[in-house]
Amino acid sequence: MHDTDAEGNEFFKCDFCHNAWAEDRQMVEGHKGSLICAHCLSVAYQTVFVHKSGTTVPENVNCTLCLEHHDTPHWESPAYAPACACKRCINQSARILQKDPDAGWKIPTT
Repeated sequence: MHDTDAEGNEFFKCDFCHNAWAEDRQMVEGHKGSLICAHCLSVAYQTVFVHKSGTTVPENVNCTLCLEHHDTPHWESPAYAPACACKRCINQSARILQKDPDAGWKIPTT
């Protein structure tokens, strides 16, 4: 998300936890400026892929990252509803962040 009342790094915030971008808080951008930080992505990946316990969202709820509705498991932000990430976006974001050699982020396995 873009916090129009903030400047510098504080302008870019994770849609799921609202923490600002920082050198040690990498983020992946979705459609129309949506952002998920590495920490939230780790929790989302563990929930949906490792523990297979994502939730199905109602038809009128779209993924915060792709802005589409999918009948697949989602991870919902525990702090900032209705922010949620679909299984496809979690997977794509994880693959993108893992490829960044500067991020040092790995897909969670446990």
